Amino acid sequence: MDLKVLAATFGMIFLAELGDKTQLATLAFASNSKSPVAIFLGSAGALVLTSLLAVVLGSTVSRLVPSNYIKLGAGGALRPAGLADVVIYRRKVDDKHENL
Repeated sequence: MDLKVLAATFGMIFLAELGDKTQLATLAFASNSKSPVAIFLGSAGALVLTSLLAVVLGSTVSRLVPSNYIKLGAGGALRPAGLADVVIYRRKVDDKHENL
């Protein structure tokens, strides 16, 4: 096992997951539950399964498509989502200023 790859993957995924929708959903579930262990296990299990699916899909696709195309595709798929976030945030800020 390559510990450098392990550490880099952990660091990037950890930082990417902070404050994302999954973490906020888990927080919301935990705030309404009397069983935090069940919330943790359900959330952790879902993250492990989605990570497994991503690794299997990535390994399979990488045999058919060069990695630079995969990176371009992933970046291209994320750009519209980032742009939508900026537009939605801007509208919220504008609406807040109009109500003052």
